[in-house]
Amino acid sequence: MKTTQRILVTGSAGRIGRAAVAELVARGHIVTGFDVRATPGLPAERSIVGTLTDVDAMRRAATGVDAIIHLAATPDDAHFPRGTPPNDGDNFVSELVPNNIIGPYQVMEAARSLGIPRVILASTGQVIDGHLRDGNIPVTPESPPRPRYLYACTKVFLEALGQVYARQHGIAVLAVRLGWCPRDAGQVAEIRGSELFQDVFLSPGDAGRFFAATVETNQLPPFAILYATSRFTHQKRYDLTASKDVLGWEPRETWPVGADA
Repeated sequence: MKTTQRILVTGSAGRIGRAAVAELVARGHIVTGFDVRATPGLPAERSIVGTLTDVDAMRRAATGVDAIIHLAATPDDAHFPRGTPPNDGDNFVSELVPNNIIGPYQVMEAARSLGIPRVILASTGQVIDGHLRDGNIPVTPESPPRPRYLYACTKVFLEALGQVYARQHGIAVLAVRLGWCPRDAGQVAEIRGSELFQDVFLSPGDAGRFFAATVETNQLPPFAILYATSRFTHQKRYDLTASKDVLGWEPRETWPVGADA
């Protein structure tokens, strides 16, 4: 790959988005952010404010880039475990479908129509939550999905979508099952209370270096599922071998490095 690249990062104002943007900018890449709010660390002309369902805004942001890192999404189920009536609503139709189903479709369509050769799709460890809960570890890229709930189901769709566009349209696609990079003090407290959560923790530093590797690696397979977590503390939950083989990336940090940043 060429030394300086033009990269579109969706979800660029989010927790992992900010880490990816900061690392890419530090390495000299030209980064455009796309989010529902302005992206810290980017000039106004490269911080596009829009929604994933705004096709024109998405295409404008993606025009001329060498790769898309797609992180934008509704980040979880509104309620899990599901409540009992009358408190048994969900956010599937209102948020998950537009942002996590239609949104990735629009990203892949932009890549197809604009001839963008590389797309990185952010999936989640929640798609194999059942394996983790049953102790079928370390979970590998070949492990079939066992999604936690509705949010995870949308990420199963995202992985399948990436595979289809890779096969049918020749786009190199990585679907990355990310560990947990906490967004607030409450999530930090949840991780602190669970050995499982500590083992799937993803520090901002490791996240930034991972996404830099996804765009700087010269040759990618047509499609691959990879895992990204920091170094485990108690047990090896995810098999990171493919991430090293494909990207030359290995985590450097361990819980709780960067958790409170």
